[in-house]
Amino acid sequence: MSRQIMAKLEAMDLELTLMHVCGTHQDTLIRFGLDSEFKRVGIDIRQGPGCPVCVTPPGEIEEILALAKAGLTVTVFGDVMKVPGERQSLNDVKAEGADIRVVFGIDDAVAIARNSRKDVVFMGIGFETTAPTTASALLSDPPSNFSVLSCHRTVPPALEAIANMGEIRLNGMIEPGHVSTIIGTKPYEFLSKKHHIPQVVAGFEPIDLMMAVFMIAKQVEESRAEVENEYTRVVRPEGNPAALKAMSDAFVPTDVPWRGFPVIEKSGLAIRKEFEEHDARMRYDDLLAPVHARKYTEAKGCRCGEMLRGILKSEECPLFGKRCTPSTPVGPCMVSREGNCYISYRYQRGKKAL
Repeated sequence: MSRQIMAKLEAMDLELTLMHVCGTHQDTLIRFGLDSEFKRVGIDIRQGPGCPVCVTPPGEIEEILALAKAGLTVTVFGDVMKVPGERQSLNDVKAEGADIRVVFGIDDAVAIARNSRKDVVFMGIGFETTAPTTASALLSDPPSNFSVLSCHRTVPPALEAIANMGEIRLNGMIEPGHVSTIIGTKPYEFLSKKHHIPQVVAGFEPIDLMMAVFMIAKQVEESRAEVENEYTRVVRPEGNPAALKAMSDAFVPTDVPWRGFPVIEKSGLAIRKEFEEHDARMRYDDLLAPVHARKYTEAKGCRCGEMLRGILKSEECPLFGKRCTPSTPVGPCMVSREGNCYISYRYQRGKKAL
């Protein structure tokens, strides 16, 4: 089937630029050499802001560093540990004695709080995929010494920002399977109606990506712009109503910056006032005030922000594979397993740069 799809794409004589917003799609694309195969038939696929750790702006990294340095027990996903802050990473601060625990999910963080006399903070990172679990914990009467630093973001507003910025001419979007499992397909419809961009929700196997690309190519060929669902075995148009309700009950949309982007309206998830006892920004506003009083920028020479907007590829960054490697990362795109640079370095070993 894969050969048939590629043969049909080649016969269409295409020249398309597509974007996806999912780190797992990027992994599949590079690991199986699909990027080269698609380029051979005239299709260039760019990674957009689909890596949650990567899009978390420097200021929020500094927030969690400040809480760790203040003596709180900080719980985070492993990908966050090596993200460089202005001067230090969480790994550095942990080496100096801070109580920082790597957890697999928020339930682990809540369990730590229940068995501790110290205040415990969970750094909630992720899109609509992980936000429902954070919401569920907040709605389940967590212990009084537990709070959340909400760094959650939602995907559709970022897609709107990319379309409005107009930095890259897109012929189609491959939408994320995991996020779409929660939100369904309807939240993407505005992009096709307003900006005439064909879209396909895709799964994560190589054949899923191939089918998604073919479906977009057919839309372009037929001058259509719709939201189609390749991942029908998991994704439903209405998404997951229970997860969506939990998010609505626990969070309120708020304007937040993304790494590489200006402030994107209603793209963040702030904890509702009813749960402010468990909102780390409210609870520790005195500790975070110095962080909020400053402005933070990308590390010198880091081009991660441009990669998240799809206008630059990893190998085009002068630091890639040289000063910036997984063991000596300059920016988060080389840290997270969903980051463009980490994936390119892992499977290509930086050959183009070295």
